[in-house]
Formats: sequence, C-alpha cells, structure tokens
Amino acid sequence: MAGGITDTGELYSPYVGLVYMFNLIVGTGALTMPKAFAMAGWLVSLVLLMFLGFMSYMTTTFVVEAMAAANAQLRWKRMEKRKDDEDEDSSSGVSDSDVLLQDGYERAETRPILSVQRRGSPNIFEITERVEMGQMASMFFNKVGVNLFYFCIIIYLYGDLAIYAAAVPVSLMQVTCSVTGNHSCSVGDGTKYNDTDKCWGPIRRIDAYRLYLAAFTLLLGPFTFFNVQKTKYLQIMTSLMRWIAFILMIILALIRISRGQAEGHPSMAQLSGIRNLFGVCVYSFMCQHSLPSLITPISKKKHVNKLVLLDYILILAFYSLLSFTAIYCFRNDTLMDMYTLNFTNCEIINVAFIRYFLGLFPVFTISTNFPIIAVTLRNNWKTLFHREGGTYPWVVDRIVFPAITLIPPVLVAFCTHDLESLVGITGAYAGNGIQYLIPAFLAYCSRKDTQLVFGSGTVNKHLSPFRHTFWIVFVLIWGFSCFVFVTANIVLSESKL
Repeated sequence: MAGGITDTGELYSPYVGLVYMFNLIVGTGALTMPKAFAMAGWLVSLVLLMFLGFMSYMTTTFVVEAMAAANAQLRWKRMEKRKDDEDEDSSSGVSDSDVLLQDGYERAETRPILSVQRRGSPNIFEITERVEMGQMASMFFNKVGVNLFYFCIIIYLYGDLAIYAAAVPVSLMQVTCSVTGNHSCSVGDGTKYNDTDKCWGPIRRIDAYRLYLAAFTLLLGPFTFFNVQKTKYLQIMTSLMRWIAFILMIILALIRISRGQAEGHPSMAQLSGIRNLFGVCVYSFMCQHSLPSLITPISKKKHVNKLVLLDYILILAFYSLLSFTAIYCFRNDTLMDMYTLNFTNCEIINVAFIRYFLGLFPVFTISTNFPIIAVTLRNNWKTLFHREGGTYPWVVDRIVFPAITLIPPVLVAFCTHDLESLVGITGAYAGNGIQYLIPAFLAYCSRKDTQLVFGSGTVNKHLSPFRHTFWIVFVLIWGFSCFVFVTANIVLSESKL
C-alpha cells in the first residue's frame, strides 16, 4: 500500500477474485453493524446501507479505471525509453509496427498520439502490473495531493489499529469477567456493566481491559519492528474462522426467532443513530485501498466491473441478513458493540465450545491482522518522508517509525473501548476520504492525463460505467457533505452534553 509497482503474483480466475474481494470487505466492521442498525432504525439503516453500497461500487470502478490508465502510462514510458535506446544504437532492423510507434513518439511534442493505441498496442490499457494507490497518486496528483493521500491513508490505518487494539481486550474482558463470580454466562443477558464493576476480586473491569491491552501490545507490538511475511496460511485460517462465526451467528439468531424467543422490536428510524451507522457502513464497504492487489492477478478482466457488482450485491444481502436477524433476535439495549459477544449467554446457546468460540472469535482473527496493518502503516510513514536517493539512519528506520506507528493507537485504545464510536469516526473521516474523495480525484486526473498523452479519442477499455463527469462531481460533493454532516453532528451532540 505504500506505493510502488510489485509483481502481479500468481494469476487466478475471476470467480476466485470475487471470493477474495468478498473476504476482504466482510470483516471487523460487520461485527459492529447490528448495533448501529438498531440505533438508527431498520428502514433508515437499510436505505443508507444500499446507498453507501452503491457509492462504494461506483468508486471501486473509478479505481479500476485509474489502474488501467496507470498501466497505459507505464507502457508508454517504456516504449518511449525503448525508442530512445534504439535511436542511440542506430538499429537497422526495425519492424513496420516499430516505425509506427516511433513516428508516434516524434509527434508527442506537438499533438496527442492516437496511433500508439490504435495500431501499435491495442491492449495498452490492459491491467497486467500491480500499481498500488500510492504509486497512482504519485503519477496523477501534484505534491500536495500526494501528501494528502498519504495523510488520509495513515489516519485510516491508525483508526484500524485502534479498533483492533480495543476489540481484542474488550472480548477477553467480557468473556473472562462473565465466567467468574455470580454472573456466569450473563454477558448477553441484558445486564449492563460499568467499567468500575468488579471482575476478579479487587480487579475492576476497566483494570482487566487495560491488563489485556498491555498483554496484547507486548505480544503483538514487537512485530511492528520487523517485516511480516508468509501470512498466506494465517489468512486462510482467519477467513475460515470468520465464515464459521458469521454463519453460526445467523443460524442461532434464526433458530431463536423461529422458536418465538425473539426479543427485538426495532424502530423504523432514529436520526440520532445515523452518524455512527454512516461510519460503520463506510468502514464495512472498505476495499478501495486493496483493489490493485485483488484485481491485477485476475486472469480475465473483460467483465471485471460486472463481477464487482455481483460481489457488492452479495455483500449487501449478507449485511442485511446479519443485521436484521440481530435486531429482531435481541433487544436494542442488549446488543453489544461486538456482536459476537451476544452469543456468550447460556440462554442463547448451551454448548460451551460455541460460546467461547464466538466470544473469543475477534481475538483470533484480529490478532493475525494487527501486525500486517501495523507494518503497512509503518511503510507508509517511510514512503511519505522518503526523498529520492536518501536513506534513513538505523535509529529512525528501526525505532522511530515503528514507535510512532504503535504508540498512538494503543493510547487511543487505553483511553476508550467504545468500538462503535471508533469504527464510526474512522469510517466517517479517513474512510470517507479513501472510499470517496481519493477514487474520484484519481478518476478525474487519470482521464485528463490519458487525454493529454493519447488524445481525446482514446478510450480506456476499463472505463467506469459512471463515465460522465457528473458522477465524479456527485461523489466529491457527497464526500465533502459527509465531512460537514458528521462534524456538525458530533459538535451538536457534545454541546447537548
């Protein structure tokens, strides 16, 4: 993610790519969605979820289009360099197609070159090289735009790490504090616990949370100082556990509803809950920053936009099923920030293994992702301050950058474990920038560059279905409006307090 061109890797079929994208999008954000649904009302939640899913799909097609434009630019530069090398060597064995290309290069200074695409290289927009978003920003944005891009990515990754750092200790606190004392199995029974309530003897719940946070930091924090590699099998195991957990929760909720034991009576609309719902939904549809790694290895990309659309429809249906079964199965006031914790109550499921599996599910899955996100954030910091030809002193490279990566999110998690707010704020601010503003600017700037280099008649084969400039303007207005709305909502909420 830090920017740069990397090997494409082993190719896979479009349907495997569809599965990978599904797994990437459906993650931790989905676990906070049921409570956000309950707080905003089922009708408002459904409408907003569908609209934000549509917006996310649109900006995904913008990123794919920018990837194709970036690949075309790279091919153009390579052909230009090859032409210069051939001129220097005064090579005599030149094919007719090479002559066409060379003639095109010579006209580059005076007018756009249509022949490059039309005759010399018909697949110039084919996505064959993985160009990360950081590299695309460097290609299409000015210096200010590049710095803003990295600022947005860094803030988002900080939010990600803070959410992960809080989610694991929260799950451990809820499970271990609930199996001690007189309230065994009662984590999901509607009992409200304060942070000052006792956990084990003189140890309060907040103390237990901070002890778990310290242990989490000591165990996983050191990975920030090294590179994380060969995580393929860890990711496979994480994905498998995630799907077992999600399917279990949906089935258990449906069984409880079918038996007439459902307690939920969700309202249609509660405007006060929209702010957090917006942030949670944005966070839960986040994939734009990882699209180069997902799309580039797909072997056949002719119908890639249709496959992405199918993915979004499936994800929308899955989120709706998970959230609706939750809000009708449980009362609003009993839904936990981390939905898995609702299933640690003996009345919901009397099989101890399943209770502990669901209760500790975030611990296993998030713990495998935390080092990867931390190393990604560290590398983005390095890229942001990197200067051509420069190197960092050992202390800065191995100590300073890992420290500024690890310390802030741990401090945030130490101060608050309100997961719904952490997810909401991360999604509403940094997520808004990554999911809406950056893709819209990438599409706009890449189109301008493509017209400048290849001519106004050149058509990008991966051009977004939302090709009219109106859609880019619409996304930008929506993105900036969301910033204003969320900020105003937060200010007004604080002033009431």
